[in-house]
Amino acid sequence: MVINTNIGASRTSRLLADSTSKLNGALARLASGSRIVEPQDDAAGLAVATKFGAQITRNAAVQNNLTSGLSYSQTQDGFLQKVSKALDRMSELMTLSKDATKSTNDKVNYNTEFTNLKSYISDIGTKDFNGVSLFHGTALAVTKDSSGATWNLEATDLNDTDLVSVIASGFVVTGTLASMTGAIEGVATHRAKVGANIQRINLTNEQVGILNENLSASVSRIKDVDVATESTQFARYNILVQSGTAMLA
Repeated sequence: MVINTNIGASRTSRLLADSTSKLNGALARLASGSRIVEPQDDAAGLAVATKFGAQITRNAAVQNNLTSGLSYSQTQDGFLQKVSKALDRMSELMTLSKDATKSTNDKVNYNTEFTNLKSYISDIGTKDFNGVSLFHGTALAVTKDSSGATWNLEATDLNDTDLVSVIASGFVVTGTLASMTGAIEGVATHRAKVGANIQRINLTNEQVGILNENLSASVSRIKDVDVATESTQFARYNILVQSGTAMLA
């Protein structure tokens, strides 16, 4: 027997402090919903989760860039549809002007509409999207992943060799249909390129979205608290704190 040193009380106090600390930790985890409240809870897991979290944020930015690229391409296609419609009408006017029964005045009238449609096409060639030319013929780079890698959209140019004869000032309704046919084929080719751009943007956007889902699941497994397990631990530590307090008293 000893009198001056209460070993039992000291041990009970230490165990009570330990139980209290664990109880507070369980309470913090349940309140925050996170298994890692402080770095010491899982230092390695926190590092991995932080890295994944940064990548998820960058991927969200990539998706935003892809959405802008999609809007750009869809705007291109919208204008190209109108160009194609205008060229169809111009080819119709050229065919009508070949009719030998048409008077010179009739052909002048056809040419008036033809000239206006030609100016309309030339005007579309100058359009831009948020300050970026839609039909400058230069490939536009689009972000494709969180590392900042890019790929180039298929370039579209309304003033290329297939269309120059239609836009040129000397081209009239009495011209040759071969040039008009070439212009129509040129626009169809450009629309095909834009369609390919849109398809790839959509697939890339889906791919980045799936990647973010998997990264989020990984972060959840590392950081999110298991409520059932933590609630059980909380109840256990609560009982230990109460019993430790009673024994210390």
